[in-house]
Formats: sequence, C-alpha cells, structure tokens
Amino acid sequence: MGYFITLEGPDGSGKTTQAQLLGEQLASLGYSVILTREPGGTQIGDQIRTVLHDKRNTEMTARAEILLYSASRAQHVAQIILPALEAGKVVISDRFADSTLAYQGYGRGLDLPSLYTITDFATRGLVPNLTLYLDIAPELGLRRRKQSGEEWNRLDAETLEFHKRTRAGYLELAGLDPERWAVIDASQTAAHVHSTLWAIAQSRIESWYTQPEEQRLDP
Repeated sequence: MGYFITLEGPDGSGKTTQAQLLGEQLASLGYSVILTREPGGTQIGDQIRTVLHDKRNTEMTARAEILLYSASRAQHVAQIILPALEAGKVVISDRFADSTLAYQGYGRGLDLPSLYTITDFATRGLVPNLTLYLDIAPELGLRRRKQSGEEWNRLDAETLEFHKRTRAGYLELAGLDPERWAVIDASQTAAHVHSTLWAIAQSRIESWYTQPEEQRLDP
C-alpha cells in the first residue's frame, strides 16, 4: 500500500503550488508520485467541478453542493486514488474529504454526523496518512487569490464570515486528530512554507516505506 497525502486550506493559501513542489521533490528521490486535485481529478469529476464553481449557480443549495462534491470524490477515489495506493505510489491530493467537513459543515452549517456518513460512503472509508493544512487568515488568502488573477469561483465569492467559519472548522478538525494533521503557517513565503512542509512529509514517508510491506496497513 502506498502513502496518501492531502493538502488542505483556503484558496490563496498556496496549496496547489506546495502540492506541486512536494510532488517534484519526492519524484526526484525516486518515489512514484500521483498528483491530483478535488473537485476533479477525473473527466467526470472535472465536469462536476465546472458546475460547482460556476458563479451563475447561485441557487445551488448546500445539500446539493455536498452531494455533487461527494459524487466527484467517489469517482476520484475509485478511478485514481485507490488504484495508485494499491500500486504502492505516493498520492498527493490538493483537497480531499476534510474540505467538505470544513466548508459544508462548519462554513454552511450542515449536520456534521450526516456529512461524515456521506463522506465515508463516497471514499469507501479511505483516510489520508498525512494531512498538511496551510493556515492563513481569510482576509489575506482572499487578497492573494484576487491578486493571482486565477479563477474567482462561486465559493470564493462567499462572505468573509463564511470563510472565517471554514477556517475555524479546519483548525478544530486538526485539533481532533493531531496524529494525521500538521498545521503550517501559510502567511510565510512559498520557500519557507515548502521547507516546513518538506521536513514533516519526508520523515513520515521515509518511515512508512521502510516498513515491511505487510505492515503497511490501509490508510
């Protein structure tokens, strides 16, 4: 079984850049790496991503939103993530199920036990080995997002209070499972963030792959 890493955090925290840097560094050391993202990661998932991010879809309800994210995730797990892990690869995903708990649970206020049930079904119970949370104040993250010139999507356009609730949710989730989560200050330079992230990830991955194969339990 391979090793499953997820990067979480608000848009503007630098997740995509850090996922790419981590993947490149691991590949340079000889690891077989799959770099993917959510929502998306598959042809079906990318179509769902377009619907979710379209700013015209202002009438989308919170329940419809969670089901669309979960549909994309179910395809992602079945088609990309599980086959790669079963082949012994390192999978790095820019977002995974914790995004749903933070955004739709804490941000939207949907019932968390229900979200856990839906998410467990969509993921087949798959949990990352390591989740790297890039923490940043919503005001700074949104400002970075605007300055980057990247797509300004439907969730970016939510209120500042929504983004504050989402951040608080992420921090609570991290506190509930400190063995899996690592919180990294994303307000620093990209180089500093990568250095911190790499120090955490390298030791965890090396330790995982030095175990006998039969001891590598499912993540």
